Amino acid sequence: MTAADPAHRAPTRPEPAPEPLWEPSPDRFAGTALIRFQTWAAEHHGAPAPDPAAPAASYAALHRWSTEHLATFWAAFAAWTDVRFTTPYETVLADETMPGARWFPGATLNYAEHALRTAEDPDRADEPALLHADEEHTAPVPVTWRELRAQVASLAAELRRLGVEPGDRVSAYLPNIPQAAVALLATAAVGGVWTSCAPDFGARSVLDRFQQVEPVVLFTVDGYRYGGKEHDRRGTVSELRANLPTLRAVVHVPLLGTPAPEGALDWDALTTNEAEPRFEQVPFDHPLWVLYSSGTTGLPKAIVQSQGGILLEHLKQLVLHNDTGPGDRFFWYTSTGWMMWNLLVSGLLTGATVVTYDGSPGYPAPDAQWRVVERTGTTVYGTSAAYVMACRKAGVHPGRDLDLSRVKCVATTGSPLPPDGFRWIHDEVSEDMWIASVSGGTDVCSCFAGAVPTLPVYTGELQAPSLAVALQAWDPKGDPLTDEVGELVVTRPMPSMPVRFWNDPDGSRYHDSYFDMYPGVWRHGDWITLTGRNTVIIHGRSDSTLNRQGVRMGSADIYEAVERLPEIRESLVLGVEQPDGGYWMPLFVHLAEGAVLDDTLRDKIKRTLRENLSPRHVPDEVIEIPAVPHTLTGKRLEVPVKRLLQGTAMEKAVNPGSVDNPELLRFYEGLARSRS
Repeated sequence: MTAADPAHRAPTRPEPAPEPLWEPSPDRFAGTALIRFQTWAAEHHGAPAPDPAAPAASYAALHRWSTEHLATFWAAFAAWTDVRFTTPYETVLADETMPGARWFPGATLNYAEHALRTAEDPDRADEPALLHADEEHTAPVPVTWRELRAQVASLAAELRRLGVEPGDRVSAYLPNIPQAAVALLATAAVGGVWTSCAPDFGARSVLDRFQQVEPVVLFTVDGYRYGGKEHDRRGTVSELRANLPTLRAVVHVPLLGTPAPEGALDWDALTTNEAEPRFEQVPFDHPLWVLYSSGTTGLPKAIVQSQGGILLEHLKQLVLHNDTGPGDRFFWYTSTGWMMWNLLVSGLLTGATVVTYDGSPGYPAPDAQWRVVERTGTTVYGTSAAYVMACRKAGVHPGRDLDLSRVKCVATTGSPLPPDGFRWIHDEVSEDMWIASVSGGTDVCSCFAGAVPTLPVYTGELQAPSLAVALQAWDPKGDPLTDEVGELVVTRPMPSMPVRFWNDPDGSRYHDSYFDMYPGVWRHGDWITLTGRNTVIIHGRSDSTLNRQGVRMGSADIYEAVERLPEIRESLVLGVEQPDGGYWMPLFVHLAEGAVLDDTLRDKIKRTLRENLSPRHVPDEVIEIPAVPHTLTGKRLEVPVKRLLQGTAMEKAVNPGSVDNPELLRFYEGLARSRS
């Protein structure tokens, strides 16, 4: 589709609704947690009652109620999920000014206490809370609710003995293993502030993050396994210890079996002592963790989110939108450097078993993740759109070759799932598969739009805006748009929006990140279309939007068309404004093995874009590259590469420590020099 500039597009009649790719059965509709909540909220809080005969209208009415009656929705949801406020709140939303909204003042609670509630149930205490898998593809290793509670209690007591107090930062250089979840929960139990990086991050990248928050404890591994190889990280750990002067203790997790280095504490010694769990009751807005932006153009933003805000937002996302609860097994392929890991651990809030996985997404074969799903009995499975498309290109047939009968939802994020990805899951996994493409951000550690278990799925579209998210698409003047491309904005606050950025005393960096274009309204930096059917289409980042002759298009639309070609493994498209007022639009392509970028392939690429998208968005040049550079969390490096091509010096255009392969940037630096 062509994403036109709203100012240049005449109003058109809405197109007829397409045929859905999937719809929930009446029984499935009625059995969702969302319908149970809606029914209860209708009886007790004035929400609109569900209407099985009109699922789309039913959800739209509930969403409208949740955003127009924001305080009532969150009060109702907190009551329905039995959130334990040790001291009651005075009001739900004391001030909804953005930035600066004040949620549930007066209330105290603890995130970890809620995450471990299932352990209090004697009938479930010996069921697995965590199920760990790795590249060896042997039987998954369980950690029961009883064991998890005991380990968290022991570690929390040891953290207190080490002098960790509420508000102290606890950092982790750990992969997605059970020990990371235990350490997060123990930190939250004492009121500490958690922050983590994956061990594939280099020392400079980690220090750029951790030095900002000055941690007092560091959890580390000696190394990790990825792609069939062991990666020793002891040298990096030594560098971290030497450059984090605020550390009082280092805890060694011997993933590769090496002894604890001098001065470090041993993991087992801290997690095997008998102790009763003790959960520090902290204010609702007390910091839970610090997440980081990609940091491509400077130090990463240190984003602080609250215990209460994350507790409520993750319960809403996982229970109502992902339909996750007791009996489910929840697996999302992620690393501890990505917000999806934090959301994965929050699966414990729902009583589900959380599946952790440490390893490559495609080792020893492209279907590796699907094999983890089969072995663990996963019911709700999340992955990246890139992995789905890689499976499609590799000819993987998971539904044919594996028993995936327990899976009820396949969710994707990280980038928009192209229409071919929807069709591949439908054709190759199951025709009766709920496909939930979701979109959110590290900034809120949740979703703006995506999964709704009661709604149909349309190819290439997110099902709907999330409940209590006042999502709109706006034109440059701040007018809302329907069926046209606009800026993704949120007009009312969410509990998980940052309480602040670390080391941003006057709040200016926080304000400038989201509220500079539309005062008092969150602008996320994505281009979206909010359709007349209340579905959402994501077009890519608005700060890397392609704009030719007044016609705007998101980069995701280009990638979807180009990467459908079997010769193209991955691509990067940029619109580069020139000093003379010109506009240069190159397309960089990483070719599939055996493919050659000759005139025939160039013509094929241009013809594909001309015929399927827009003649105005045929690239000026198609250029072969050895690989596409990404951030450490897997996002294509569009804006920094654009700045390099505009002549910005490397040290000002990008933070090399935030890039998966900084050497790839030298190509663009050289290309800019040759063009100048």
